[in-house]
Amino acid sequence: MIDRYLTPEMKALWSEASKYRAWLRVELAAMQAQARHGEVPQSAYDALSAQSEADPLDEAFAQKVAEIEAVTRHDIVAFTRALTERYGEDARFIHHGLTSTDVVDTAQNLLLDEALGLIITDTEALREVCRTQAVAHKHTPTVGRTHGIHAEPMTFGLKFLNWMATLDRDLERLQAARGRVQVVMLSGSVGTYAHVSPRIEEEVAQGWGWQAAPVTNQTLARDRHAEVLSALAILGTTLERIAVEVRHLQRSEVREAMEPFGKGQTGSSSMPHKKNPILTENVTGFARLLRGFLATGLENVALWHERDISHSSAERVILPDATAAASYATRRLTGVLRDLVVFPERMLRNLNDLGGLVFSQRVLHALIDDQGMSREAAYSLVQRNALHSWETGEGLRDLLKADPENPLSDADLDAAFDLQWYLRHVDDIYARFGL
Repeated sequence: MIDRYLTPEMKALWSEASKYRAWLRVELAAMQAQARHGEVPQSAYDALSAQSEADPLDEAFAQKVAEIEAVTRHDIVAFTRALTERYGEDARFIHHGLTSTDVVDTAQNLLLDEALGLIITDTEALREVCRTQAVAHKHTPTVGRTHGIHAEPMTFGLKFLNWMATLDRDLERLQAARGRVQVVMLSGSVGTYAHVSPRIEEEVAQGWGWQAAPVTNQTLARDRHAEVLSALAILGTTLERIAVEVRHLQRSEVREAMEPFGKGQTGSSSMPHKKNPILTENVTGFARLLRGFLATGLENVALWHERDISHSSAERVILPDATAAASYATRRLTGVLRDLVVFPERMLRNLNDLGGLVFSQRVLHALIDDQGMSREAAYSLVQRNALHSWETGEGLRDLLKADPENPLSDADLDAAFDLQWYLRHVDDIYARFGL
């Protein structure tokens, strides 16, 4: 991911030095368990553990690995040689009985676990903003739209309540995906444990509060990673759903809400009047990326025999970029919704813009329930007047009052065109969320 779209936390997490620190954490955890069972010297583990704390792996170490890998063409070999150069001969006991993928896959899970933790925190913050706005606009009338056309009255807060509920499901998916990668694999070449006992894997997993992979070949099955990318892609669709709504509400013809526009900000190099929804358009773009990353993740599941590395090059890109994109886009949208500029007066004006057409269903029911008309006759009467209202701009209530076939009194029409009647169950909906 380019620096423009990297949060500080994600940039640090997916750095080369951070990756090598994760690799070393796996190596040392395995070595600690092996030392307990007398498979490697306890003194060697103690020395390496102390050295790694006093002199943690940094960017200079990452550069050294890169120099060695240019010759070896193997990253783990380069890593272990660089460790020996840095920490001395005790490093020879590192990687005892393990294969490269044991370290790479388990360490990658450490990084994914931390990345998902960041994204979960970001998503919780977005949910809280939706909750705050839902409460603030609980009784703010606006028009609901279906197919982009005015439908019936609702409240602006219900939009945020819907988004909050969706984010609850996103959080469930993210937590489940995080659990799926909280797995340790230390099974050796082709997953037989021939050179490393299963108890080493189990003890490392227990020490981290994770699970040992029940069975593997030489790689951790990539359906786990596909599940992570799926959760991120679905989160992206939630972000896009919200972003698209804000973009529509900011349209000049609607103008019910808009992104914050900072002092000194410009919207166009040629048109000084412009205020464009650039932040939510940006979020929409990230949602497209997240769906694309999932497609690659699904392709990575089917590997040859016990191992190939066709997934490896793809994962070096998609896992850092997908988690970074999800975090960045979620934070960006959180800022938009927190500082959203809302125009309740414009909402009410738009609600009334079609001369009462949005109250047509209430009129329909009054004719059926109170006047005993057949549904077909009532629908025909209301639709005839509604279409005339569409064509002429005359108010629906006035047209109905003048229609000789309409049996509804002025009081009946007043009741049918009562805005608050449509909003009478909003409190009941909010009560489901404890609001």
